[in-house]
Amino acid sequence: MSTMQDSREATMIGRRSDGTPVRRPLSPHLQVYDMLQMTSALSISHRITGVIWSVGAAVMVWWLVAAASGPEAFGNVQWFLGSFLGILFLMGLTGAAWFHTLAGIRHLLWDAGWGYDIPTVYKTGRAVLIGTGVLTALTWLALLISW
Repeated sequence: MSTMQDSREATMIGRRSDGTPVRRPLSPHLQVYDMLQMTSALSISHRITGVIWSVGAAVMVWWLVAAASGPEAFGNVQWFLGSFLGILFLMGLTGAAWFHTLAGIRHLLWDAGWGYDIPTVYKTGRAVLIGTGVLTALTWLALLISW
């Protein structure tokens, strides 16, 4: 008979390489993080924008397949992307792309060992947010001027 009170305890039990049993700690999860903290919010947003990027890549594949399929299929995709909902989607995708890129650069700087002190973490976090807004606006301004 097992004395386990919680089924999650089964994941905590393991063995060392010599065979002796060991209890592994449970990893902290969402309930221990402060979601309004700059580092947590930007980390979670970076992951979310990565997923959004994947959706954008699927839409690009849809667009390319439609272009190869013929004028009717391509016209349907162009109609959707040119609609109000499509433009909102593309604007959101542009913002997600800039955010993900800038946050990725921030992570690369961390990988190089720069920017771990708290003041720099907050400065680079604000720079990512401001840069996302500015670069998204400039991208769409350039698009509208060239349209």
